[in-house]
Amino acid sequence: MSLDLDRYTMDKPRRSTNRQPRAQSRSQVKYEETPRSQPKYGDERRSAKTGDVLCDFCTTRKQKAEKSCLLCLASYCEAHLQSHYEYPALMKHKLVKATGQMREKVCAQHDKLLEAFCRTDETSVCVLCMMDEHKHHDIVPAGAERTEKQKQLGVTLHKSQQRIDQRVKKWQDLRQAVDAMKHSAQVVMQENERIFTELLLSIERKYNEVKEMIRSHEKTTVTRSEILLDRLEEEITLLRKKHNNLEKLSHTDDHIHFLQSWQSLTGPSGYEDLNRINVTPNYSFDATKRAVAALKLQVEEVSKQEMSKISASVKEVYITQEDDKDPRDSFYRDEPREEYRREEYRREEPRTRDEPRTRDDFLEYACQLSLDVNTVHPNLHLSEGNRTATMRSERKNYPDHPERFEHWQQVLCRETLTGTRSYWEVDWKGTEIDIAVTYKGIRRKGNDNDCSLGWNSKSWSLYCSDSKLSFVHNNKSTDLSAPRSSRIGVYLDYIGGTLAFYAVSGNNMQLLHRVQTNFTEPLYAAFSVWGFGPPSSCKRNERQLKTLFLKLTLILLFYILFRRL
Repeated sequence: MSLDLDRYTMDKPRRSTNRQPRAQSRSQVKYEETPRSQPKYGDERRSAKTGDVLCDFCTTRKQKAEKSCLLCLASYCEAHLQSHYEYPALMKHKLVKATGQMREKVCAQHDKLLEAFCRTDETSVCVLCMMDEHKHHDIVPAGAERTEKQKQLGVTLHKSQQRIDQRVKKWQDLRQAVDAMKHSAQVVMQENERIFTELLLSIERKYNEVKEMIRSHEKTTVTRSEILLDRLEEEITLLRKKHNNLEKLSHTDDHIHFLQSWQSLTGPSGYEDLNRINVTPNYSFDATKRAVAALKLQVEEVSKQEMSKISASVKEVYITQEDDKDPRDSFYRDEPREEYRREEYRREEPRTRDEPRTRDDFLEYACQLSLDVNTVHPNLHLSEGNRTATMRSERKNYPDHPERFEHWQQVLCRETLTGTRSYWEVDWKGTEIDIAVTYKGIRRKGNDNDCSLGWNSKSWSLYCSDSKLSFVHNNKSTDLSAPRSSRIGVYLDYIGGTLAFYAVSGNNMQLLHRVQTNFTEPLYAAFSVWGFGPPSSCKRNERQLKTLFLKLTLILLFYILFRRL
């Protein structure tokens, strides 16, 4: 490589008999040549506009610069540019289109022109840089490096256009999703208004029915009691009259009158049926008051749980989500690091990733699962929209399918668990159950460990029974000491490699077992059900209200909450 070092310095004398000293040459060019060119160009000078590069040598009204000199590091208008065309010493200077970024072409360390490129350090250098810190580096002229980069420009432009097209497509999709979500929210709000209005009318009708029932019962009971009171008053009056007559009769001396009056005074009074009437202690509404108080507590508990589910369902509505791709820009790299996000995520400490702590925190990641009918064992009967599995002695006539478990009473869920965090809860009853996650590649045919949840390297399982609790993976079982729980919460952080099982009681959660590993394939929730008995369900945080009155009260509570919102 050869470079013309004379081009990199303005202090070094040039071999020319007509050369002027540099400092004098500049001043002469500035003050002597300009007057000679003004008659020719004075009337044609173009005034500078906003954004134009200004001439560095105009002393009064700045004119628009036409060229910039890479050696002088200055910009010239047409008049002051003539010296570069007339003086031999200046004719060798490199002129380019006027630019206002001349300082970017100067080495910040040596204040010399940058005219070479160091491929070793990927930076522009001056002549002093080449002789100093970049000595022995791979250095080429800036023009040569520009030629090489120019060859790559086509590919870069193509990638850039691809990126623009992708961003436009993503913008269009996002715009469409935002509009669709707004429309959906508006439709739902209108539907909510209609439904809750109907519910309010229904509650009002029920309220009126209950009020009418109470008033009717009160009226009937009070009316009957009032009649009894009147009859009792009549009988009391009659009895007092008889009592007075009997006292008078006791003093008579007329035997015939005594005997004749005795029969009428001691005979039936006609009020004998009142003897069967007894006043009970059940005239108080204390029992009703206690029932209403108990109902209030039930409604508050149910509403708290239901509101958690409603909150979780609302948070499941989203427009965008992150994938597993490298979040850093990779358009201009030939080999993007696809594992960046996962590796950076795993290098964080467990508690710095904001793991859920309370049940409400876990419910933010709640996912709705459904059992896959193509994988279920024939002795497992599905119900409630394929969200409940019950083991029965009679075999279900499912169609043949290569993914169906042949020997073990097992079933997989349809949903893929990967990319984001997931949480689900399992209610179970019966003899024993396995609550697991597994790769889809677990074997389905046969009765060996490769087909059984937990007893191979493809699955992780929590075994629950009345007398035992254990965690099973890769043919190894670990006994756990924890009380029996009929509701198990499962938390999966796929990217972080965390799998945790919790005993759930109300809003209380007790950690049963946590696994930290590296998941290499998409996961699926899976279950094994053992023993014939009540069903085990994989419903997400779902409880049925047992009475119509409780349902109506809950609806009223939701309506009140909705009105407050």
